[in-house]
Amino acid sequence: MNQQNTLSAFLLGASIFLGLSALGYFISAAVISYKEYDRSVTVKGLSERELPADIVIWPIVFTEAGNDLSALYASIDGNTKKIKDFLVSKGIDATEVTASSPSITDKSAQQYSDTTKAEFRYTAIETVTVYSTKVDLVRQVMTELAELGKQGIAFNSADYQNQNEYIFSGLNKIKPEMIQEATTKAREVALKFAQDSNSKLGKIKQASQGQFEITPRDKNNPHIKKIRVVSTVEYYLSD
Repeated sequence: MNQQNTLSAFLLGASIFLGLSALGYFISAAVISYKEYDRSVTVKGLSERELPADIVIWPIVFTEAGNDLSALYASIDGNTKKIKDFLVSKGIDATEVTASSPSITDKSAQQYSDTTKAEFRYTAIETVTVYSTKVDLVRQVMTELAELGKQGIAFNSADYQNQNEYIFSGLNKIKPEMIQEATTKAREVALKFAQDSNSKLGKIKQASQGQFEITPRDKNNPHIKKIRVVSTVEYYLSD
């Protein structure tokens, strides 16, 4: 009976020992695995393009002055027609040209106007806007606007609220290619880092894509756009 109890105790102790040993091994393996996968490297990949704008917005601002309001409106209408006819004659579609309502200022009605009597009671500002996809054509016509200035139209080229705009609308077409390029470049950097550190590059731990930026290439060429995006990728590393 005592021998049987002794054998049972021995078997129980051996089982507990083996169980604890196995548990210790698995815990150790888990710690090693955790440390291995805890190592990572974060890299960035850049993709850039320089492409021409495909839409131009050209506000043509001119001013008029006079003492007779009816005559002033008639003069504005006449000059607006001259501008539209000029643009169409240069190859710009009539549907791409619009005119706003003129802004009229009555100097005699201003509460804090100069007490000195002005030569003209009324001043007007009118804007004719070209919205076109023919960017090169419109840019050429811009250089020829002086032809109308010789006909007595006073253009307001120093109006900072009405500057030419150039838009690139084809971003969705190039997005996939640029994202792929940025991600590929990020992986190339990560591979180089892994080689230099005698490590192996593992799977992606996490990744994020930055915002696409569209800016003029430089101040002298606003019609040429620089498009860029940066992808940030974190990779696991192992020995």
